Formats: sequence, C-alpha cells, structure tokens
Amino acid sequence: MKPLRIGNFSGFYGDRSAALREMLTGGEVDVLTGDYLAELTMLILARDRLKDPSAGYARTFPRQLEDCLGLAHERGVRIVTNAGGLDPAGLAGEIRRLADRLGIPVRVAHVEGDDLTAAHPGTLAAHAYLGGFGIAECLRAGADVVVTGRVTDAALVTGPAAAHFGWRPDDHDALAGAVVAGHVLECGTQATGGNYAFFTEGDVRRPGFPLAEIHADGSSVITKHPGTGGFVDVGTVTAQLLYETGGARYAGPDVTARLDTVRLGLEGPDRVRIEGVRGEAPPPTLKVGLNRLGGFRNEVVFVLTGLGIEAKAALVREQLADALAKSPPREVRWELVRTDRADADTEETASALLRLVVRDPDQRVVGRALSGAAVELALASYPGFHVLAPPGKGAPYGVFEEVYVPYVGATHVAVLHDGRRIPVPPPQETRPLAAVPDPPLPEPLPPGPTRRAPLGLVVGARSGDKGGNANVGVWARSEDAWRWLAHTLTADAFRRLIPESRDLPVTRHLLPNLRAVNFVVEGILGAGVAAQARFDPQAKALGEWLRSRHLDIPEALL
Repeated sequence: MKPLRIGNFSGFYGDRSAALREMLTGGEVDVLTGDYLAELTMLILARDRLKDPSAGYARTFPRQLEDCLGLAHERGVRIVTNAGGLDPAGLAGEIRRLADRLGIPVRVAHVEGDDLTAAHPGTLAAHAYLGGFGIAECLRAGADVVVTGRVTDAALVTGPAAAHFGWRPDDHDALAGAVVAGHVLECGTQATGGNYAFFTEGDVRRPGFPLAEIHADGSSVITKHPGTGGFVDVGTVTAQLLYETGGARYAGPDVTARLDTVRLGLEGPDRVRIEGVRGEAPPPTLKVGLNRLGGFRNEVVFVLTGLGIEAKAALVREQLADALAKSPPREVRWELVRTDRADADTEETASALLRLVVRDPDQRVVGRALSGAAVELALASYPGFHVLAPPGKGAPYGVFEEVYVPYVGATHVAVLHDGRRIPVPPPQETRPLAAVPDPPLPEPLPPGPTRRAPLGLVVGARSGDKGGNANVGVWARSEDAWRWLAHTLTADAFRRLIPESRDLPVTRHLLPNLRAVNFVVEGILGAGVAAQARFDPQAKALGEWLRSRHLDIPEALL
C-alpha cells in the first residue's frame, strides 16, 4: 500500500503564517496537520475568553485558511488541526462560513469532549488530552477539514493514519509507530534543523516544515519537501524524539509507545527511517491539564553599570527592604545577572542586570506600592541608576497542573460535517504505567588522556517543559561517545553541572537505541511556564547550558 504523506504546517500558535501555502505547493502531501496548543496557549485562550465569550480558538488559522482553502481542495489535501483550542465547534462554524463565502465545497467536522472545566471548579480551563480516533471517525466520514480542541500532539497524526490504514485500537505497534512520527512532526521545523544543537551543519535560516511518509505497519520516513531549507538527519530526528519526553514508556490515550524500541536509519539525503517501534495498551486514566490563576506578579530590572556591581546590587536590595517589609509579598526573588565585562567598549556590555520578581494573591501587594518604591530610588540610589522599563501595577500569572481521570470522565465525540455525533469509546484494553528497568550499560571506554572541555563538543541536547518539570535529552553521535556518555553523565553528575537541580529530584533514563540519556528534573519550573519561575520558564535552553559546562573528556572523542 502506498504510504500516507502527512506534513506539518504549524508547531505553535504564532508559527510561520506562510507555511500552509508552502506545504501545499512544495510537493506531494495527503494530509496537513497544524499544532497550535501548548500548556501556556490554553491559559492565554482562557483569558481571552474571559474578555470575549466568542474567543477561545486560534484566530490566525482562519486567516491562513482563507488564502489556501481553495488550493487544498483542488489538490485533495485534508487538513487536521487543534486550532479549535477551547471552542472547536466555534472554529468549525467559522470555517464553514469562510468556505461558503469563497464558494469552496468543503466538509468541516470537529472533535469535542475534552472540556472538563465544569468538573474542576476554580480553574480557567481544564481539558483532557484526547486521542486520535475521533479525528479518524471524521475523516472516514469524508471530512476535508477536522478541527479539534485539546488532543495529544501526536493524535493529529495517529488519527489520519488510523483512518487511512483501518487500524483498530488494539493495533498497538502500528499506532505506536504513528505516535513517534507524530511526536517528530508536532513542533514543525524543530525536526528540520530548527533549534538544533549542531545548527551550523546546514542552512537553517528558513527551515522547511517536515513531513512523514507513514506505512501500514506504522513505520515511517521523516523528510521535507525538495528544495526547502534546513536539513533532516538522524540527529535532528533524535533531538525531536527526546523533546518533552521522560522514560522509555511514552504514554497517550491511544497507545503507550516504547521509545527504547525506536530504530533510526539514514535512508538518503533528508530522509530518516523510523522503524521497530513497539506499542503497549494505553494507561487506564486520561491526562487532564488544569489552568488557573495563581495570583499577581510584578517585576523590576535594575541596570547596574561599571564598577562595584555587587555593592550597587546590595544597596538596591537594602533600600527596597522597607517597602517589601510593609506588606510582604508571598514570594520575593532577586537575581543578579552578570552580563558585564571589564573595560567594556560599549555601555551595554559594561552593565549587569538586577532582577526583582514578586508574587502574591493580592494585586495591591505587588502593585503600585512596590512600583512607587522602586521609582522613588531614581535620584537616591547607586550611580547610574536606571531600569529596563517602568514597573507596572502587577499582572496576573497562571499555574498549570496535570491530573488523571478515568476515561469515562470525558465524552469523546466526533461531530461530522452533516451534524451526526459519533461517540468514540474508550480503549477496551489498558495497562498501568510502570518504569522500564534500565538496560545494561555499554562497555566503558578504555582509560586514556582527557582534556577539560565543553560537553557540547561531543554530544547534542534538547530540553523542554512539562508543567513544573523539565526534561533534558542528551545524545551521542558515535558509539564511542555513547560508551563514555552512558558511564559519565549520571544523575549526580547532572546535578553538579546544573546547580539549580542540586536539591531537586533528577531521574535518568537510558535509551541505547538512540545513544541517548534523558533527564527529568522535577519542580525546576515551579508551577509551570505561566508562573515564570525562572529566567528560562520553558527550559528551552537548559540543554544548551548543560552542553556549555566543562568536564574531563577523553581526547579520543575530541
């Protein structure tokens, strides 16, 4: 059977607007998927809906579609997207009105049942991560465009593949292969050289978007349209496979994919084959993402220039101590960022940043009283006093939490283009998640001379967030480097290299087929990205920080 070619045209809400047209005109494709949702996006949409009840979905998608709907119809390309956000029915209705106005006869269906906000009082949005079989029902009934709310990112691929190949819910290996392909596609150009550790090895100024050629057994080839920028190799696919994952079991509502069974191979230029993926029954509960307001946050960044940086920082902290003591915020965080250099030839490079962040449930506590106290220092503090921006009155921040509910807690429904509602049953077979025992370590490298050097000279890394946790996937590009990495970069070594993690639980998972180790650091992001607990709230650069740390590396690897 001919493979199903599924491409991606969006990895997040705000991605390249021209990508839909680029994917439609760049080469052969059967289905195009757009991923617009993240933990933070759901909170943003929920806050939008508070101001405007008709809001709740990705407003940019209809604008993209207006330019390309006729082209997709002419070429027989189906479009599947989670741009429906909190209101998939509303977006489906807007697309129908758009199609009528343009005179294009398309069938639009949507998936619902993920919204569990009413069952979780106190939340702005509570949504279950549904699987791909609702999408499959819509496509089997002839839909040209399928809109969803909160589904797993990989469901945008498992749904079309299940519809095309006739997979059943117990076709675990095939579904797991599609989950892995979907995970590679979901972040768009991160699979084609974007955000890649070894980005200098190709032209990544404007990477093309990825596509997967999926076969009936679930195996796939990751590639991109000819002539587009970026590149696809085993490294770019490995990096994306490790992104925002944990252990060897990658669980979802359709299937649990065993990442320790994934085998990658370079099939040709910009073509990486994924095969050997084994699947298991999904876990007995469904993940639900809860977004709520955590309180209010305010921030002031003081610029400290030239000599006596530490003394200047100490003076500001002492001067603001009284203001903070009068009505103490629940959380006060000071951070001195030493961006300054000695004898600098520009004022900017002679300056450091002192950042004050406060949080409290009461907006007044973090608002104008604090802002006024900071501004009043303008003529009465350290020499050269100024701030990056005037402090505000305090802004709300969000908190993300995940909980797990029985499948019967969510009513998964495919709403077809003709209005029929098809219930999607929960999986008949489930399997509780359990950790996979660590595989045996490879043989260590023989002793030899070493040199103090950055870790990133011999390994790549990619990091990301899951709620308040971060993951850092690290992979080696040769068998010898893997033998060294597996023995050297332990959880304790990770804590030494990343001091922020020293008092936090750090778990290491080995994935020998990928020559990779994956670390999960619990709690490093506080209450999640919307709470902005650290400088890099989504841990996007945590892996690059790790790669910049120095340790003793065998000279044979350098």
